[in-house]
Amino acid sequence: MTTATPPRTGRAGSSATPSRRTPIDWRIRFGVLSLIWGFSFLLIKVGTQSFAPFQVTFGRLFFGTAVLAVAIAVRRERLPRGLRTWGHLTVAAFILNAVPFSLFSYAELTIPSTLAGICNATSPLWGMLLSLVALSEDRPTRRRVGGLGLGFIGVLTVLGAWQGFSGLDFTGTAMALLASLSYAVGWVYVRRTLAGNGSSHLSLTGAQLFMATLQLAVVTPLFTDLPTSFPVVPLLAVVALGSLGTGLALVIQFGLVAEVGPTTGQMVTYFVPVIATAAGVAVLNEPLHWNTPVGAVIVLVGAALTQNRSSGSRTARKSEPEPKPTPTPATRSPALASTPAPLTADQP
Repeated sequence: MTTATPPRTGRAGSSATPSRRTPIDWRIRFGVLSLIWGFSFLLIKVGTQSFAPFQVTFGRLFFGTAVLAVAIAVRRERLPRGLRTWGHLTVAAFILNAVPFSLFSYAELTIPSTLAGICNATSPLWGMLLSLVALSEDRPTRRRVGGLGLGFIGVLTVLGAWQGFSGLDFTGTAMALLASLSYAVGWVYVRRTLAGNGSSHLSLTGAQLFMATLQLAVVTPLFTDLPTSFPVVPLLAVVALGSLGTGLALVIQFGLVAEVGPTTGQMVTYFVPVIATAAGVAVLNEPLHWNTPVGAVIVLVGAALTQNRSSGSRTARKSEPEPKPTPTPATRSPALASTPAPLTADQP
């Protein structure tokens, strides 16, 4: 699902894909995107019932890359150029795709998809912590620090800290939280290395997913055996996870950001754990205790408070009377995917 918006451009519109009108209302597309990313955790769970975690990850990356390749070809986008750019994309693919996707797949071997979805929602909390250390433009405020503390309380509530974490699988939960942390690390890396790149957001994301697919193509045969059978339901789950949750979802996200802006587009992040929880309980019959939804709400409120609003409406109001366009605000790489955090991309 975890999760992000495209890297910052050097000048307004220098690398942004021109906005394209669509006959489908943006609210409908917003709802579809929320459902796709919310159900991604369920699809991971179903996929790992018959395939190894690395195989699930490779499948989602392969089919996701295929969808973006078609989108790039249809729009006649140019792939990124330069060895330096491709080097950064390779690192970003490892941190933002290969690692978190694999960690979530392994985590859901032992934890419910509902818990994985909520752990994914901690990405903004990790992101705030790292950005305060690594990004000089981010400054701590009482509101953001308070949100971080509130989010931490929410995590403890979800995990049942007052019960001594009874019944909790520590390994699986730790993997899910590390996956969320990996998204945050990747966002910081992308902002430092790919901001101002002249390539379009779509081509950068497609190239990043392609590099992640190559990485899993090397790793998967080393740690797994070729499946002896391909059950229909798990196979369809992996195909849907890649083509919808990793491919189509990013195309929809780009359109939303272009039409309604990143501030509105990023709100999808806060619907993902709600849908993931509902899907896990309704479809997979996963248990649900009171502390799970209550803790999830606390996490989401804390995550929302950590987001810096200074680059949003305040910047927009200041720029209205200016005759010249202002630079595009710093944002984060979509690949991902959910990110989860301004427009967490590709979460999980």
